[in-house]
Parts: sequence; C-alpha cells; structure tokens
Amino acid sequence: MARTLKSDKLLFLATLLLVSVSVVMVYSASAVQAAARYQAASWFLYKQLAWAVLGITVMLVVMRRDYHEYRRPALIWSLVALAAGLLVLVFFFNPRNGTYRWITLAGVATLQPSELAKLVIVLFTAAVLDRRMHRVNDPAFALLPIGAVTFGLTALVLAEPDFGTSAVIVGIVVVMLFTAGLAYRYLIWTAVVLVPAAAVFVLESSYRRRRLMTFLDPWQDPLGDGFQIIHSLYAVGSGGLLGRGLMAGIEKLYYIPEPHTDFIYAVIAEELGLVGTTLTLACFVLIAWRGLRASLLAPDRFGSLLALGLTSMIALQAFVNISVVTKLLPTKGIPLPFVSNGGSSLLINLVAMGILLNISQQGSPGAVPAAARRVSDWTLEGQGA
Repeated sequence: MARTLKSDKLLFLATLLLVSVSVVMVYSASAVQAAARYQAASWFLYKQLAWAVLGITVMLVVMRRDYHEYRRPALIWSLVALAAGLLVLVFFFNPRNGTYRWITLAGVATLQPSELAKLVIVLFTAAVLDRRMHRVNDPAFALLPIGAVTFGLTALVLAEPDFGTSAVIVGIVVVMLFTAGLAYRYLIWTAVVLVPAAAVFVLESSYRRRRLMTFLDPWQDPLGDGFQIIHSLYAVGSGGLLGRGLMAGIEKLYYIPEPHTDFIYAVIAEELGLVGTTLTLACFVLIAWRGLRASLLAPDRFGSLLALGLTSMIALQAFVNISVVTKLLPTKGIPLPFVSNGGSSLLINLVAMGILLNISQQGSPGAVPAAARRVSDWTLEGQGA
C-alpha cells in the first residue's frame, strides 16, 4: 500500500501554488470582459474556483489510491473507449470559433475530451510498455498497439481541428518510448515520417499557413493576424521587474482576445512582472524535477514509466504555452497547465498530479543509484545489447 504520510511536499505545494495563481489571475484577466459579456465581473472566477475545489478534492482522493490499479487491462481499454467516444461526440455539438472541441452540459459547463485523451494515452503507453518491455523493438508486439491507439486518438483530435494537442500527445508517447529504450532507427524513422507529414498538414490549411507567417513576422499584419502576438509581447515587455500591479494590466482590455485562457502568462507578465513570471516558471521546473525524481525512484517499471509520462504531459504543455506567449513558437491552442481558465484542463491535470503524488509516496528515497542502473538496463535491453 502507498505510504500516504510521505507525499512529495514540494510537488504538492508547487501544484497548489499554481492553482492559487490561476484563481487570482483568471479573475484579473477576465473581470472586464465578463462584466461586459455576462454582467458579472466574477463569472469566470466562480467557475474556475469551483473547478479548482473539485480538482483538488479529486487529487486528494487519487493520491491515496494505489497507482497499480491503473494497470488493469479492463480499466485501460475502458478509458481508451471513453476517450474515443467523447472525441467523436464533440462533433454533435455546435462548434466554437470554428472548432469542435467541447461538449456542453446544461448549457453552462463544458468538457474538452482532448484533455482526457492526454491522460489516457499516458496510462495506455505505460501499461503496454511495462508488459512488453522485453520486446519493445518488435513492431507487431509492442509498437503496433501503442501506434494504433495513439494514431486513433490523435486523428480524432486533429479532426476537431486541434493540431497543438495532437502534437503534445505524440510528443508524450515519443518521450516514453525513447526512455523505454526504443531503438534509434525507429525514432529516426518516426521523425522522417512525422516531420514532413506535419509540414504538409500545416501548409495545406490556409489558417495554419497564416499562423506560420504571423509567427515569422507578426508586424506584416499588425491589425489582423499579428494583433494577438504583438500585444502579448507588449504585455510581457511592459511588466518590468514587479509589473504594473494586480488588476492594473492594459493589454487584457480587448487587446489580447480571451486573455484568461491560453495567453494568461502574458497577463501575469504585465501585472506581476519578471518576479511573477519567474515564480510561475519555477513552479513548473519544480514539478518537472520532482516528477522525474518520482519516476527514478518508483518501485517498479510501470510506476516509473507512468510518472515519466505524466511529468512530460505537464512539462510539454507548459513549454509550448510559454513559448507561444513569448513568440518562440507559432500560436497553438495549448493552455498553461493549472493556470489557464478551463475546467477540463485543470481537472485532468490535477488527476495526473494525484497519480504522480501516489507514485512518489511509494518511492524509496535512498534508491537513486539503483534506479539509475535500472533505467540504464532498460535502454540497453531495448537497444538489443
């Protein structure tokens, strides 16, 4: 059973701090627009607070459940079927901003199935690799089931369309396969196939081409496609060391569309300055470090792979989101984990943290050398040494 008195306090506190930042900054970023749209400045605050309370409650429950329960094939395949079914169901609801990404409940609450798909693919990949690690380089035995499920879920997410989330899902799987010791030839062939395919997918779509051109030079259309990223940079650059002050930001006032969602990091930069963004970034670095530590100290291979996948899920999303806000990557609809407004994202990420905390509970603090040797053995085994 899990040693529930030995949770990773740093991991837990970093998560709670990010959720607290979310509640405060979602209100700051959305109050003006919520007052105009819903005649209630606290509209998004109350929704985010409700999801935060629900998510933290679920996290506390999940962190006390033995993570080995998620290894059961019946549960894994049920979750895969649920994720696929929900990803199909989104097409029966009205689109928002030209995309089919949300399921509306009772006309108010919305669910985003692609968030669940990320968690499901981590659980599925960890379970398959755990059982088939001895033949990880056998395409039919180990790679085919992982590839088939990843392709199926990714194709449904792409059809919404949501290229950013699809890329994150594929990235998580590649990280897990690489760590499991997948032969380099398969990784090279994966890159040879995926990179041109992604390029074609981007270039065949007019709005994706515009996003790419905007990324290269947003000032060629400063009042059109480049408007959002230009004002994001203004927000980041104008915050200085300490920022303009909470609630005192300017760029959130209709210059950055929906500032409480994907571009909330820009609002943090403008209002809380370099100090605020550095502390936020430090929380993600801390989560990545403690997550990798939990993976290294996990008592078995399934726990190690699962911790790695969950950590990658959080870290990749944070990296992409912050890179988009600071114009290091083209615009993608990837929320900042734990911080951006959105119930589905917050809930799923907190469930992931609950599982990760349970894995950390069962780790052995003095097992670093042994764990390092174990990971090395996996790699050698996968490479056929």
